[in-house]
Amino acid sequence: MIRILLVEDHSLVRAGIRALLAGLDDMTVVAEASDAEGAIRQVAQQNPDMVLMDIALPGVNGLELTAHFQRTHPQLQVIILSMYADEEYVLQALRVGAKGYLLKDSSIGELELAIRAVMRGEAYLSPLVSRHVVSAFVKQQGGDADANGARSRATSHLKEGLATPNQLTPRQREILRLIAQGQTTQGIANQLSISIKTVETHRAQLMERLNIHSIAGLVRYAVHTGLVSLDD
Repeated sequence: MIRILLVEDHSLVRAGIRALLAGLDDMTVVAEASDAEGAIRQVAQQNPDMVLMDIALPGVNGLELTAHFQRTHPQLQVIILSMYADEEYVLQALRVGAKGYLLKDSSIGELELAIRAVMRGEAYLSPLVSRHVVSAFVKQQGGDADANGARSRATSHLKEGLATPNQLTPRQREILRLIAQGQTTQGIANQLSISIKTVETHRAQLMERLNIHSIAGLVRYAVHTGLVSLDD
């Protein structure tokens, strides 16, 4: 059972997240807090496995609180919940020790994926967030060079023997392209008229085929191989 602490200053939002998680058999919300003081107290009392934490808390914010937990409870996994997809917020969250960054308008499927990925020791970023971060990274690496030159340099850093887009199935390429464009699992399912479970299966197959185990990695691969451009 994954034991979760919710840290969010809006009680209705906490109630909504708790209700969503109640439908998952192996996850349970063991406590809630509306500010940093309450969160620190609940971590000491409940010893949760994970904290789902709003970035905008009164007083000490979610980034400062994450840094505190990184020092005092390094085994505690933190996923930041935010309305902001800006790469600077994301990079700050990762720097202070957050293992996930999830936008608040994400679906329950994305929330579940994020929790499971982080508990496996992986990082998880919302697809739209991943696109922003990877785009900023590629632009920083490529500067003002032409797109082909930047792509050539980036591709040289791909793992030796990594599959090319042409070695993927048409459906896998289609789903990879949509992931890289920042589409959520629900959005991809709606656009392709398939189930969320089917999208998740294709994504798992992509990760296994490419030996890439994060959404950010899939986005980076798609940009580096030219499957999508930064302007798409």
